[in-house]
Amino acid sequence: MDFPYPCLMFLADVDRVSAKTALGVAYWRPDACVGQLRLPGCEVDLGLSDMTPGAAKAAGARSLLIGVANAGGFIPPHWEAVLIEALEAGLDLVSGLHTRLASLPRVRETAERLGRRLFEAREPDPRFIVVGEGVKRDGQRLLTVGTDCAVGKMYAALAITKDLKARGVSADFRATGQTGIFIAGSGAPIDAIVSDFVAGAAEVLSPAAHPDHWDVIEGQGSLFHPAYAGVSLGLLHGSQPDALVVCHDATRAAIDGLESFPTPSLAEAIELNLRHARLTNPAARVVGVCVNTSRLSPEAAADYLRDVAAQLGIPCCDPVRTGVAAIVDGLVAA
Repeated sequence: MDFPYPCLMFLADVDRVSAKTALGVAYWRPDACVGQLRLPGCEVDLGLSDMTPGAAKAAGARSLLIGVANAGGFIPPHWEAVLIEALEAGLDLVSGLHTRLASLPRVRETAERLGRRLFEAREPDPRFIVVGEGVKRDGQRLLTVGTDCAVGKMYAALAITKDLKARGVSADFRATGQTGIFIAGSGAPIDAIVSDFVAGAAEVLSPAAHPDHWDVIEGQGSLFHPAYAGVSLGLLHGSQPDALVVCHDATRAAIDGLESFPTPSLAEAIELNLRHARLTNPAARVVGVCVNTSRLSPEAAADYLRDVAAQLGIPCCDPVRTGVAAIVDGLVAA
């Protein structure tokens, strides 16, 4: 999709976990962001200038991007006034939420009256609506999986793709969520696809390729999440990964928002993901672990990564703090 960048990033009034779309776009596509717009109660600061829609338009913004990934992907009524103000200031709207912008009468009518465009990242392309076949495809595939949602699966996939390309290896990042799609400009919004077609969509997203080519596929959800394990499993089967990277948050003791469900150990996550991955690719293997250590001190983070690597016998990295060279070394050498 040709998103109208640069944008004014709308953070609304959410916490850091729900602002993962804004954080991801600002980190990986800083050129796409002019400023930020926050409502009272917002717990996130991207380090961008706070702007009104009018000021952002004057600074060169072409759109307001809803940088939120809240549970259920909905647009609360009190956000609508901001969306309408942005339209009236001359900005298009970009959203990756399940609530369609055009389903909001006042927003739709304002956009139509002013000739503004409404972009939806979670509107699946019809080519992704197919039933999976489970037939082995040429090329190599890496899928990031997680112990929970919002633990860095997209960051890991983007970092691995970037490192592979820097070494001259043919590689593509395959986005499966709204944030990845905003960054890459294309992809399949897996969690907006009817469950019967999730595996098929993953097959279409990562088609047959040259034997030396790597598709690095962004994971979604977690097999351990009571609400989102279904999308994780369909993506796992359709991706047919040759390699898996398990992603984890070093400080998360329970599934986010579901405190009665403890976060699994990395060993549990490796075992369960491999068991299911081997349905469609018996040769699937785990090649590394990526950990979000942002809430640890540098010293504690280094100790954590070293201990995990020693315990599991595979590379353990933080894509932001340490990079993923140790994981990519293994891919290139294999």
